[in-house]
Amino acid sequence: MKVQYDLHLHSCLSPCGDEEMTPCNIVNMAALLGFQMIALTDHNSCRNVPAAVEAGKRAGICVIPGMELCTNEEAHMVCLFPSVEQALLFQEYVEQRRLPIPNRPDIFGRQLVLDEEDRFLDEERNLLIAAADISACEGASFARKLGGAAFPAHIDKGSYSLLASLGTLPEEAGFCAAEITARGDIPKLLKQCPALESMLLLLDSDAHSLETMQDPAPWLDLPELSPECLMEVLNGDITVPWGRE
Repeated sequence: MKVQYDLHLHSCLSPCGDEEMTPCNIVNMAALLGFQMIALTDHNSCRNVPAAVEAGKRAGICVIPGMELCTNEEAHMVCLFPSVEQALLFQEYVEQRRLPIPNRPDIFGRQLVLDEEDRFLDEERNLLIAAADISACEGASFARKLGGAAFPAHIDKGSYSLLASLGTLPEEAGFCAAEITARGDIPKLLKQCPALESMLLLLDSDAHSLETMQDPAPWLDLPELSPECLMEVLNGDITVPWGRE
């Protein structure tokens, strides 16, 4: 089935996320736009994932539990999981390796944790955008160990991308997919990193506000609409047609 997706979205838990990016608002906006599958990927945390997954069940949208990890290379990597439980185990792993830098809400914004009705539960006090002491290879390996998958985020950007930090994608990380923004020059990137030739090239919004959630142009032709099926695709266990409309 042709599934229109956005696998990189931030809620109000991310320090740069708009406070209107609540779990329910994200899911309902995705439904209005016509998505069948989205992922919630806040910076270095999965604390709003349970609420988003529950909201997705009510709206009929497959919500993938996830996180955007900032690695010790100062690069961003999207890590996705089949279940909330696996995502929260990955969060525990990251929390042990995060620097306890207090957030400055006046500079970075509040970091809000909400329930499935968008009711306030807590506010994350430590800044979530600081790099964790985890390499891309270590993070990708542990995500797969938990049954998940990982891919480098916005590799065409000049900052917070593995290509910008390392000049290449580390072979040891075992990536089978990579994210390239709509502005990315794919032919140029293929010359810079020939390994991309054999990878699934994802297009996500990386939205931090409702206004920047993209129209459902990218698609994957999945055998079934499920987190488990997506993990198989991202890990290269099965190959499916994909594209950008």
